[in-house]
Amino acid sequence: MTNGGLKAGLWSLAALAMAALAPTVGLPVVATGSAQTGGKAQLAPGPLPRPRPEAVQPQFQPPLPSQLQPPAQRQTKTKLVEFEMSPFPYEGINPATGKPFINVDETGRRGRVGSGGRVYWEDETYSDQRVLLHIPEGFDIKKPAILIVFFHGHGAAIDRDVRDRQRVADQISKSGANAVLVAPQMAVKAADSSAGIFWEQGMFAQFLNEAAEQLALLHGGMGVTRMFDKLPVMIVAYSGGYLATAWCVYHGGANDRMRGVVLLDALYGEMDKFERFVLGNRSSFFISAYLGSTRARNLEMQRMLSDRNIAVNTSLSGQIRPGFVAIVPGGTGDNHTDFANRAWGSNPITELLDRMPEYRR
Repeated sequence: MTNGGLKAGLWSLAALAMAALAPTVGLPVVATGSAQTGGKAQLAPGPLPRPRPEAVQPQFQPPLPSQLQPPAQRQTKTKLVEFEMSPFPYEGINPATGKPFINVDETGRRGRVGSGGRVYWEDETYSDQRVLLHIPEGFDIKKPAILIVFFHGHGAAIDRDVRDRQRVADQISKSGANAVLVAPQMAVKAADSSAGIFWEQGMFAQFLNEAAEQLALLHGGMGVTRMFDKLPVMIVAYSGGYLATAWCVYHGGANDRMRGVVLLDALYGEMDKFERFVLGNRSSFFISAYLGSTRARNLEMQRMLSDRNIAVNTSLSGQIRPGFVAIVPGGTGDNHTDFANRAWGSNPITELLDRMPEYRR
């Protein structure tokens, strides 16, 4: 074998070895020499560049539970809102008489005969569908909270009296309680305690359903409606507001949410309904404060409950707990007209909420 043939053979063996190693170590494949190439080895093309990886799209990350929760209320919000489920207008029966509530029609103008034979016209007295809503600054729907329903007394308008004179919304804000207010307009500026739609079974629950929607909108969006719809309820009734309260706790359909009832010089009747509420809702509290006009009925209620082995407190002290029952006199110098905004020398609603520390903001 000539020197040239020996060299060609050695080149061929080297090429075969490199070809075998190429797949594992990434070496370029070498072509063997031949007679046509003069025995010279030819290098194969280098490896193609590795394709660039496609841009990886970020995967969806569900928000943390804390990111789904609405923030605390940054400012006080108070608003008068028209409700579909307002107490009035009312087309039903007055259970006290068993007859239609609207019982006067003079050339198309409708009304009803009130106490003393006076006619209250529907367009003036029973057509205001507004409800006073209030969410205090710092209210946090994520914390334990309570919904307060306030029923006003005779001769009242919710803007002039409930909001401005009795300062019910301000009392809630002042308390520091994590609470919201819902105060429907009852009979407008009239000596009339009529309960309107609350006379009908289950209508208080329907009213609360709409209140949850309207409070959610006022708070910032419908997404928190269900949270408002689950809040425990506390009814505060002043004077003539007792009648709507009695029917709400009697068959309003919301006693499973009822945290308690407060009567501010308001026990003018419906004793059996309030007694039944106390006996049937031992996890709820019941407080009735009185002056001269309701003293006799309050003392009678105290006796009725005591006969049923219900412990009745005669003063307010300490915290208000589930099952707490108190029938207490007003303070010296208190008067009926101002009892919703000044009792026991202070703001009574504020004082009551301050005795419920589980609802602090």
